[in-house]
Amino acid sequence: MNALQRTTLCLALTAALAGCTRDAPAPLAATATPHAPGPGASMTAVALPPPNPERNAYFGDLHLHSSYSADSYALGTRLDPEAAHKWAKGEEINYLGRTIRRKAPLDFLALTDHAEYLGVMPEAANPNGALAGSSWTAALNDPDPAARFALFRKLVAMADANKRIDEFEKPEMLKSVWNRYTAVANAHNAPGKFTAFVAYEWTSAPGNQNLHRCVIFKGKGPELPFSSLDSVDPEALWTYLDRQRELGLQVIAIPHNGNISNGLMFDGEKTYSGGPITRAYAERRMRNEPLFEMVQEKGSSDTHPSLSPSDEFADFETYTMMLGQGPTAKFAKGSYLRQAYGVGQEISARIGANPFKYGIEAGTDNHNAMSSTEEFNFQGPNGGITDRAAAIQSVAEGTSVFNSPGGLTGVWAEQNTRDALFSAMERKETFGTSGVRIKLRMFGGWDLNADLLKQDDWVKQAYRRGVPMGSDLTARGEAKAPVFFVHAVKDPDSGNLDRIQIIKVATKNGKSSERVIDVVWSGDRKPDAKTGKVPPVGNTVDLKTASYANTIGAAELKGSWTDPDFDPAAHVTYYARVVEIPTPRWTTVWAAEAKVGLNPKVPAILQERAWTSPIWYVPKP
Repeated sequence: MNALQRTTLCLALTAALAGCTRDAPAPLAATATPHAPGPGASMTAVALPPPNPERNAYFGDLHLHSSYSADSYALGTRLDPEAAHKWAKGEEINYLGRTIRRKAPLDFLALTDHAEYLGVMPEAANPNGALAGSSWTAALNDPDPAARFALFRKLVAMADANKRIDEFEKPEMLKSVWNRYTAVANAHNAPGKFTAFVAYEWTSAPGNQNLHRCVIFKGKGPELPFSSLDSVDPEALWTYLDRQRELGLQVIAIPHNGNISNGLMFDGEKTYSGGPITRAYAERRMRNEPLFEMVQEKGSSDTHPSLSPSDEFADFETYTMMLGQGPTAKFAKGSYLRQAYGVGQEISARIGANPFKYGIEAGTDNHNAMSSTEEFNFQGPNGGITDRAAAIQSVAEGTSVFNSPGGLTGVWAEQNTRDALFSAMERKETFGTSGVRIKLRMFGGWDLNADLLKQDDWVKQAYRRGVPMGSDLTARGEAKAPVFFVHAVKDPDSGNLDRIQIIKVATKNGKSSERVIDVVWSGDRKPDAKTGKVPPVGNTVDLKTASYANTIGAAELKGSWTDPDFDPAAHVTYYARVVEIPTPRWTTVWAAEAKVGLNPKVPAILQERAWTSPIWYVPKP
């Protein structure tokens, strides 16, 4: 393993270590055997509802880790793939001596454990497993909490010495573990009721710079996953994905955490290997990676306050530490999606293809097998945080308080099946949320009437005469400006809605600019005469009780906007963002529960939100 291949366990381990307290608990008892689907995993077939041509909004997590990820297991997570699917479906699980569950079940899940030695840790800990009797078995079953950290140091030392873990690479063991892992997803997949995808994470992070991708399969999985031990170059992963398609498997990759990639994620000048960005490269990237993860537990990759100084909502879950608590990540170039939209358009104007034409989704990246995106029900980013008072007050011990519960992916699809959801992801008719279940959609077109939203069948008309998010607006001869329609419905378990905005990124003559437009908002607020900005919605949060009142905001917002500055010669990306009223952050909930003061370095409130995939306009050549 060379210096650029430190994408083995130590890279993921250092990231996870940031979320643990010094006195981590002993390993937890698993809720089900880590080697096979537990009782109830096999689901009774249900009648499949007929497809809805106007499409339904389904919510799920496309980025989650269980005890089958080496870093999760080494740092205390014992909830396995079976438990992860049960939690996602709203079933009860036993965690730290408590019986808990999600309040709102999800519609789908892609469990994405790290491909690097996937499932080997629980195998090594099993006294009857393939590594029974080894030093790993003894270490992983040591009742001393410090043993986990000794194990962590051992793994890091082996990576630093460029040593693979030979006993972890037994082909028959890796194949057996992978088969058991995929069997759980297949057992929980119930068309029309709950969709479970076969998936994993490719964990490339050269020099602790994040280039991770989640790999999602439409149907059955491959013979074995392709990991960063095979290559840290994204193009090598694309070669693997292209090969899987040749073998009849449909698959996509979803990159995440550009915010801590140190500018590598959206490098607009060269490829990872140092080659030029060509049309073939851009098209290949988009074929393999149609979506990007907008937000997850390690922050938002939308934009940075320094990149978008006129955007009052830009500073949201800003997380800039490199993996392993390294130096602050660079963000001025190549790390955030909004800037990448402009850079991609600049490239497209030169070569005829855009390498950063990403749709939007979101995930958790939670490492304790629980997609606990509900702020009031967050169980922590990693396994075994028992002392909540210490966890929220201690910044010096780690960065866990700056982690968030992560996000959810919203998919507009005809029905809740692998085929329908995957097809929607391929066409980018998706949206990402900060963890709430806001239903958000956007349409655009040239011939949509301004009073469209007053019609009962407005969605049907919008599909017929316009395009949904994730689509292109085909250039026309005349200079008529497009009109956009946005619609959002609040999460019934979260705050009311403040406003819907459209973010416009325009590129002309090699230069890009952005603008944030308030399209529709709650109440009778009036835009400022000078700035044009709508005043804040207000704040009902009681910090002592971690409560709020839905006495401000709106349950539903919908409106239209016609671009007054439309230039038919410019490349443009339009995407919508809906923002909730202020609500308590999870750290405030924990502080109220533990009856301790708030950490002044950590935001006490937040405004949850959602982002649509863009609608793109490309001028005629």
